[in-house]
Amino acid sequence: MCYKVFLDVGLFEAFKIPIHEFINYFHALEMGYREKPYHNRMHAADVLHGVYYLTSQPIPGFEMQLSDPETPLASDMSSHRAWFNVEESSYGIMGANFPALELMALYTAAAMHDYDHPGRTNAFLVTTHAPQAILYNDRSVLENHHAAAAWNLLLGTPACNFLRFLDKAEFKRFRYLVIEAILATDLKRHFEILAEFNSKANEEDSVGIDWNQEADRLLVMEMCIKLADINGPCKFHDIHVRWTHRIAEEFYEQGDEEAELGLPISPYMDRDHPQLAKLQESFINHLVAPLCKAVAEAGILPGFWEEEDMEATGDEVSSCQETDNDNDSSFSDEPSDQKKKRKILCVQTKHLQDNHRHWMNVIKEETRKREEGLVKTESVAISTEDAMETIEEENNTPHSLNRSFSFVRPKVYTTQNLLSSHWFLSLPTGEGRL
Repeated sequence: MCYKVFLDVGLFEAFKIPIHEFINYFHALEMGYREKPYHNRMHAADVLHGVYYLTSQPIPGFEMQLSDPETPLASDMSSHRAWFNVEESSYGIMGANFPALELMALYTAAAMHDYDHPGRTNAFLVTTHAPQAILYNDRSVLENHHAAAAWNLLLGTPACNFLRFLDKAEFKRFRYLVIEAILATDLKRHFEILAEFNSKANEEDSVGIDWNQEADRLLVMEMCIKLADINGPCKFHDIHVRWTHRIAEEFYEQGDEEAELGLPISPYMDRDHPQLAKLQESFINHLVAPLCKAVAEAGILPGFWEEEDMEATGDEVSSCQETDNDNDSSFSDEPSDQKKKRKILCVQTKHLQDNHRHWMNVIKEETRKREEGLVKTESVAISTEDAMETIEEENNTPHSLNRSFSFVRPKVYTTQNLLSSHWFLSLPTGEGRL
């Protein structure tokens, strides 16, 4: 998958990447992922596919920036924009606004981001005084380990150094971006990054994303890899459920070890008291929905336009973004006296809504059975404050998505027919390959 992505984006030619070293490195990287239920090479391929999708698929109303010839990155940005083509002028592609070096850093970080994951949480490593926790002073333990180990593999093995033709400045910038993107996947930083992004892009007094600023582009990169990393609830329901069972099994394995060590079993990690529905409802409500909402409202989530009469829809239909064509005629040839509502339809938020509804129904059914005495009352009650502890280690969580979405399966947009948009962030049931 890495080879195909780099090839289609033109990165081999842009940076004179030696194919032999490239294949050596990403094969070794793939082999360095442990055979864990969730944090394995298939998850790495899934996240790589996710960031590729977000940066390569058409976004309704997205404005692709014309590079300023006076800026140092102008030649880098303009020389690789030709690959990002869209048939309709009312769409744009986010990848066109990134220099090629930054795209390469994002894709590489996605492949690296969980390298040598032990299948245990940061909290567990800190509690047990694991060597990685001691080394990184209990801060972003796993993320620091993933980045350091993956870079050690690259730089410590000459046959794997596919970056040897980068100049000193390019290498320094590339390494910085990769490390920052990997560290952004630490869920303890989730609300910090989300708040910074919303302040920049989504609040009333926000100045918006300045694509000419390196800091703004890095912030968008962090949002992309974060969404790709926790995209499970944005998948088709059957795929989402399979990933849910995978993370639950990995949690249970940690719970088993905690019990063996005489430690309290962490929330959601006791296989004798499974709480899959509660886990996923909380995960969606506190983490995935606010993140997806922020990306959608900032206008950087792929999808497609759909128009319909406002009189026909009334108030029953809500969407990610809605505008009136009377205010902007560039997207419609309809007569001005026929008022239309233009919606952006995104399959990811449709899946998110459907999966959240499913888990809420499961919780209601479990509650009903307990009330009727059909199911034993669980011996350990988990409070709302503790419920998210094993996921993000923060107590002050914002409210969940406060409005519904109306989305349908989108058209298939491709650049060189690598991936179809309806396959967003989903992998086949077989093994993923980097």
